[in-house]
Amino acid sequence: MRKKYPVEVISHSKQLVFVPADLTNNKEINKIAFGNKVVDVTCAPHPKGRNVVVLSNDVQKELSMPDLSTSLHIFIDQHTLFIGPLIGILTSGFTPFPLRPIGERSMFFAKLLSVNKSVGALPFVFGEEHIDWDQGLIEGYFFVDGGWMKIKVPFPNVVYDRLPNRRTERKSELRSMKSRMQTDYLIPWYNPGFFSKLDVFERLQQDERAVEYLPETHQFSSFTVIERMLSNYGNVYVKPANGSLGLGIHQILFDKHNGYYYCRYRDQEGINKLTKFESLEKLMQKVFYKRNLSQMIVQQGISLLRSEKRLIDFRVHTNKDEYGQWQVAAIAAKIAGQGSVTTHVNNGGVVKSLDELFEDRTERELCEKKLSEASLLLSSILEKNMEGIIGEIGFDLGIDKSGRVWLFEANSKPGRSIFKHPKLKNFDLLTRKLSLSFGIFLAEKAITAPEDIFK
Repeated sequence: MRKKYPVEVISHSKQLVFVPADLTNNKEINKIAFGNKVVDVTCAPHPKGRNVVVLSNDVQKELSMPDLSTSLHIFIDQHTLFIGPLIGILTSGFTPFPLRPIGERSMFFAKLLSVNKSVGALPFVFGEEHIDWDQGLIEGYFFVDGGWMKIKVPFPNVVYDRLPNRRTERKSELRSMKSRMQTDYLIPWYNPGFFSKLDVFERLQQDERAVEYLPETHQFSSFTVIERMLSNYGNVYVKPANGSLGLGIHQILFDKHNGYYYCRYRDQEGINKLTKFESLEKLMQKVFYKRNLSQMIVQQGISLLRSEKRLIDFRVHTNKDEYGQWQVAAIAAKIAGQGSVTTHVNNGGVVKSLDELFEDRTERELCEKKLSEASLLLSSILEKNMEGIIGEIGFDLGIDKSGRVWLFEANSKPGRSIFKHPKLKNFDLLTRKLSLSFGIFLAEKAITAPEDIFK
């Protein structure tokens, strides 16, 4: 069973390490590791029987271990005492400003790193430009005592991918760096890549348990597909295959009584529009004339639950925990703005907790149960059918008027706007803790059972 221990440094120059008194197999330890650095040492039980790790300062220096008073996890494998884990959080967009080194995202990363003591890990933020391949060191950004500090540390035990967008992710130097770290240094990499909406649906369709949650979804191929889906469902959504934040989403409706087509969308000035057309061709020519339709998907419209005539959908965050198990970390309701095609906050949407949305406790608990069961099942199926190691997913789910759950999107790097709601602060903290806790699980696996990760 893994356990956290305080780590202390003493002035001594004999490659000495005192191990916690409750480690019964300490006599076999002759090496110590931090990140990817390994040092030969002489180990002895703590002379006063304390359950702490004590390093002589020469060992600390050789390991390039920062002197940050915190408790860390210990793993023992092949006569080596591993202290950590050291979790590298990869991103981009660094600035020269010490107070905001990652620009407007500095506060998010500060909050993420600030849970390190409760989790028992040592996380830092870095970019491709901070790596010294020759020395095997990274000049990482640590958040210490309310401020940012740059410290050189070894290559990490694991990398948590927080690249901000697809464009950055496609850069050749980042792809090369990722490949080198994974191949040459066998560093596990979690949450790589952004999901494509269509790819997610195609992967999920391979498992019959997921099919009941999937609205009919196709890559745009012809007006005929839209006509057929409008005939079946009355309305469809046309949206970018790789979009985010609700941008570029259009709802097309067909009124069988008067034969008109309607399109609801948000224009470039941010105004919600509802326009009427005599034919689908005219609608497409007028509304989509600047868009590459081959990059769009068409999705079945659903008759969703409403609050005061406004559409409701739900954001559910799932995370893997320190045991590698999926957990539901947060659920929030999102209510569409007046005349908006989506429930996104930047389109006038409002976030509510479930107890604010449902006055009836039984109704709330049933909704929570349905959303949790769907999210956990879809998480486990996606994990098996997508490449890479997935540690968190943000689901956009809907419940129709008959109580059936539908999946609209799954995001590998979910936005965090729901956590601005005061009643969701605890969920914000939980998702941050779980993001790092899963890194502990992966680090231990990479040390003790690498064949489970590098298959």
